Amino acid sequence: MLFKFSIAIMNSFLAGLGSQQQQPAASSGAETFVADGKMIDLTKTHLDKSDCYARNEAKAFPMTNLFIGDTRLGCKSDADEQLIIHISFNEFVKVHSIKMTEYNLGLNPEWNPTLVKLYVNRENVGFEDADDIDPTQEIVLTAEDLKEDAAPVLLKFVKFQRVRSITVFVAENAGGDVTAIGGLKLFGQPLPTTNMSEFKKTE
Repeated sequence: MLFKFSIAIMNSFLAGLGSQQQQPAASSGAETFVADGKMIDLTKTHLDKSDCYARNEAKAFPMTNLFIGDTRLGCKSDADEQLIIHISFNEFVKVHSIKMTEYNLGLNPEWNPTLVKLYVNRENVGFEDADDIDPTQEIVLTAEDLKEDAAPVLLKFVKFQRVRSITVFVAENAGGDVTAIGGLKLFGQPLPTTNMSEFKKTE
């Protein structure tokens, strides 16, 4: 009887332990979001608009047009084909991919960007700086990449794990006097927790 009683107790203990292991651990919404692996358009939800800017943008076609969903407006360069777009986030994020869309349905294909360099957590990058600093990633774009229904370009995710800002440098286009972009999206995830006081900007 004692032996059977001990087995019963042991079985009851193991059953309780198994039920505890099957219960999901409590987590915050951000932690669940990251665990689910969902990617969102960070330009819709996490921009720090006060810290975003562009260099060599045409006044009539500013970078803010990139985020309103109308490729007929878009952003154009001014003096030549090169363009710098600095995107700042309101918290640390992971960036998974980038989507650039052709201007005005591709009616001016020579304005399409073809060589784009990305710099993570670099502040006040100018055109001369861009030539001296190694980019975090360099992207070559084709006309097909810029179609509205084309898939986003995947980034080297390991290099975009803790991003406060991304500087987009359009170094070359398809041969036009200016560059024009119809839209710009960055897909990724916010980090579960962000303490901005711990962040030190890269000099």
